[in-house]
Amino acid sequence: MTTLLAIDTATEACSAALLHGDRLFHRFEIIPRMHAQRLLPMVDELLTESGVILDELDALVFGRGPGAFTGVRIATGMVQGLAFASGKPVIAVSNLAALAQRGWREQGAERVCAAIDARMDEVYWGCFRLVEGVMQPVSEEVVCSPERVSVPDGFEPQFGCGTGWSYVDRLAVKVPATGADYLPDARDLIDLALPAWRSGATLDAADAQPIYLRDQVATPKGR
Repeated sequence: MTTLLAIDTATEACSAALLHGDRLFHRFEIIPRMHAQRLLPMVDELLTESGVILDELDALVFGRGPGAFTGVRIATGMVQGLAFASGKPVIAVSNLAALAQRGWREQGAERVCAAIDARMDEVYWGCFRLVEGVMQPVSEEVVCSPERVSVPDGFEPQFGCGTGWSYVDRLAVKVPATGADYLPDARDLIDLALPAWRSGATLDAADAQPIYLRDQVATPKGR
């Protein structure tokens, strides 16, 4: 019986999900600037509701970004603390992949362009294709202006989701339907983490690191 706990705070949404065998326990709230106060109570609620204790978890899952810097750090710090306390491994999941997975779960879209508003007139961007029920990247995740987004040759997106699609009139990629109100949800992190758990692709708590994207592209600009 697989038991995974997932948390995410990379955007305005704060969510937690616990998979215990074939049962899923879930919390999701849109609470900007309240993640640090609400996340641990959410986790406690899920453990109580499921009857699972921390030591019975197989692994901890977190949204590693991209997203709001403070939010991504909150989830990273929380999962590291829980992992150190329990001695459990960690699985890091892309927040853009989580958005794409939600697009599949709610819309049945198998080819998704996920975009998160990165502020500063930019978006975090990634393209994903469904493979055996799990969204897989078909391009590198990037941060750029809406006018510079792109898709790989031959990739025909069916759905665009995430707050970056509030720039729909400026985005260089067009899709048949969009969900600009979509936010990452920990329940989708669970689905994305299961293959990693089964294959043993886990991390030690100390190696759980956030991915910001903007830092990675800012350095070359300053040279």
